[in-house]
Amino acid sequence: MATVSHTATDVLAALTAHIWKPQPEPARLVHRLLNECLQHCPFAARLSHRMLEETGTRMLDWIDHFGLPANDPTVAQLETVGYSKVDPIHGDIVWTHKAGLFPRVRQLQTASRRLAIKVDSVADFLFAHGLTDVCIDGEPFSPLRTACVSQGNGVEFLVVERHGCLDFTPSEVIPSPAKSGTSFPVAVLHHFEKLLLRRRHFENDAEGFALANHLIDAAIADLGRDRACDLFFTAERLYWQRRNRAGRIQYERQASLGLGWANHDHHTYRSSRESFVSLIAFLEKLGFRCRERFYAGREAGWGAQVIEHPVTGVTIFADVDMSPEEVTEDFSHQPMVPRAELGTVGLWCALHGEAFLEAGLHHLECQFDFAATRDQLKLAGIDTMLPFTDFSYLRQAFTRGERWSVDPDRVERLRSAGRITDEQAAKFLTQGALGSHLEILQRDDGYKGFNQHGISEIISATDPRRAQAEAARE
Repeated sequence: MATVSHTATDVLAALTAHIWKPQPEPARLVHRLLNECLQHCPFAARLSHRMLEETGTRMLDWIDHFGLPANDPTVAQLETVGYSKVDPIHGDIVWTHKAGLFPRVRQLQTASRRLAIKVDSVADFLFAHGLTDVCIDGEPFSPLRTACVSQGNGVEFLVVERHGCLDFTPSEVIPSPAKSGTSFPVAVLHHFEKLLLRRRHFENDAEGFALANHLIDAAIADLGRDRACDLFFTAERLYWQRRNRAGRIQYERQASLGLGWANHDHHTYRSSRESFVSLIAFLEKLGFRCRERFYAGREAGWGAQVIEHPVTGVTIFADVDMSPEEVTEDFSHQPMVPRAELGTVGLWCALHGEAFLEAGLHHLECQFDFAATRDQLKLAGIDTMLPFTDFSYLRQAFTRGERWSVDPDRVERLRSAGRITDEQAAKFLTQGALGSHLEILQRDDGYKGFNQHGISEIISATDPRRAQAEAARE
């Protein structure tokens, strides 16, 4: 009996380890700090306005960190709203908030406050704004690059480019690869090309995972785990974007201001039951840590593992078909038993391939001003589906899905096995099937979690079989 009780306790702990709640008090402090910085920094205020009007994003969601002088009265308020000091980073005194999505706060030795936003490339940002006389701190290809683009009135405004690095001060020394013997910049380019161009189509998915592991092992050996992770997901977003028109349009809007995809919230992989353990193992090799589990309900028939990288900030939502009983098991690390029936996630993988391989990400979700982005994309010819989450602290909606053609061999295998009907097979061949989306998300009050019930509804709405039926009715 003791063993059963201990197991039940462990299961409950795993299922409830990450219960996120809105955090209004630190949110108010962050809003106040941002607004005060914008009031004293005209460049940042103009950029904030342009972000909203031209990209549908809020500067709030691009903040990398704040810097505060030691005697700033806000410093004394940090711990009262849940911030706590962490181990010094190269001597820096730093506060973080573990209960929500809030920017770090760094204590400065200067008299000015600092507002720093994250971008994919500092050079791209400076070019987009014609800032030809601004110096960049940090050599090209280094893990951290920064540029102070405005200072005065007690505020410094910085842009920050990170590649698997949590430091605040760029190093004067560029790392050297451990094995290849080439220069670090050449090694970065070499491994990025290998990851971007990795073969994705295999008759046996296990071979695809083996190749990906071979490539990432080599990247980790040369560049370190965190930089390899940064490179891998840069390549993943490019592969997804190539196949998603909404993603290309939104990226162009954000790139016009030199921002890139630094507002990404999470990347979603759909996986077959057979490949799920391999997917999680690959991510854990890169340094990801499992967060909360999801189960969408018996009727939905799918679950998910949320998994987060502590350095790059990349978060993964990994979807897989499962039964109610399996959610209490360690389904991320113990192989799932194959089964004949296919749920929404399994059918998508059977039609398009694993999201980790041939299909690419099911969707990229970024942080936006929810209403502004939907309205602006509508003008660009991109419709969004009905919101599946509409809380005061979390709003979410998919763009209309990209319809992809389906390999006839995949359709025939499914039809022959009785997993789809003859009628469904014919429609998949002539009409294709829903592929990928861009997801529009707005978080408030630092809420870090997800809407389990709402996600269940949207997964059901994007089932290829349901989409066929609705199209027929129309």
